[in-house]
Amino acid sequence: MFADRAKIYIRSGKGGDGHVSFRRELYVPNGGPDGGDGGKGGDVIFEVDKGMNALTDYRHKSKYAAGNGEEGGKKRCHGANGKDIVLKVPEGTVIKEAESGKVIADMSGTNTRQVVLRGGRGGKGNQHYATATMQVPKYAQPGQPAQELEVQLELKVIADVGLIGFPNVGKSTLLSRVSNARPQIANYHFTTLNPHLGVVDLDDCNGFVIADIPGLIEGASEGVGLGHQFLRHIERTRVLIHLVDAASTEGRDPIDDIYKINKELEAYDPELMKRPQVIAANKIDAVYEGDEDPVQKIRDEFEPQGMKVFAISAVSGKGLKELLYYVKQLLDTIDKEPVIFEQEFFPEDVLITENLPYTVARDEDDEHVFIIEGPKIEKMLGYTNLDSEKGFLFFQKFLKESGILEDLEKAGIEEGDTVRMYGFDFDYYK
Repeated sequence: MFADRAKIYIRSGKGGDGHVSFRRELYVPNGGPDGGDGGKGGDVIFEVDKGMNALTDYRHKSKYAAGNGEEGGKKRCHGANGKDIVLKVPEGTVIKEAESGKVIADMSGTNTRQVVLRGGRGGKGNQHYATATMQVPKYAQPGQPAQELEVQLELKVIADVGLIGFPNVGKSTLLSRVSNARPQIANYHFTTLNPHLGVVDLDDCNGFVIADIPGLIEGASEGVGLGHQFLRHIERTRVLIHLVDAASTEGRDPIDDIYKINKELEAYDPELMKRPQVIAANKIDAVYEGDEDPVQKIRDEFEPQGMKVFAISAVSGKGLKELLYYVKQLLDTIDKEPVIFEQEFFPEDVLITENLPYTVARDEDDEHVFIIEGPKIEKMLGYTNLDSEKGFLFFQKFLKESGILEDLEKAGIEEGDTVRMYGFDFDYYK
């Protein structure tokens, strides 16, 4: 089965904790703290593999995790960094946050490698916390926690031209005649069960890539039939060739078919109706002599709407050259930049929201010092880089939004008092 969607769980590596230790050697009095820093956690990286054309690998395994950083050691030894995990995907894969559907990354164009989840930063060892007033720090910074996310992978094929139309109108036959693709061809509905790409070569100019989008029927945008599974593959195309059965070999009206398919495209994404559309009236070799010219009826209906109509026979090849060169001319007038889906979801901005406990208490030895402790504080200290201005502002925002500042005020803190958290001292000012 063609796999163009997959839902997976990804997790970056946790940063290693900083180490608490003190130098104790002969002839080295007062050696001081020498706890090393923890190693950085591994990243989750997505990378384009030109040899892949489906997401089949992710059908059988759904959980992927990078390596954790190791804890720092004594004698200022730095913990080993965790191993990155690289997930290979086909070009054109869009990575979305599963719950919201927002785009995290579009693996197409120049974006062939992207870090989606960054590993946690390693915690600092107690060697960093020695001060004139605290020469024996017994605190080391915990490593930054891992990030985890459930993501939806969606493959949206990259093609210049999309070939659309009802089942059994000759899309596969046309694709096999004009390109190097070799799709399955048979006289029954839904012969094609997955999109096919082909390269169209023209004699005196560069060709283009064409994609057969299978299974579109009325109601496809609402999940009817197979078409809803493949509508996403039209989103990157710049021109649409709308194939219809001009001979009405199955008793359907080609004009009605065009309106029905276009209605499904508009319901799925209104932007698709802004793409140039060319109508290919197929199976003209099956039109009986003496019958009213069905191609002219299609022209009268749609050419005033700006859709050029070509009479073709995919079986005999009649009219194909004119169709292809016209499509090439259209492509040359359109922006050649591929359709790229912009990032909407930023994993690094997700705040840790676990309801972890903490305590606020006045120091027994100094009434102007307030001590805040607990897993909530430890974890947030590991998550935040207080050495940077952005990190410090982020931590201030966390203290306010989590209610810690309100608890300090209830405990009687005044301006100029000191707030102490695991080796960090801050002056309190409103």
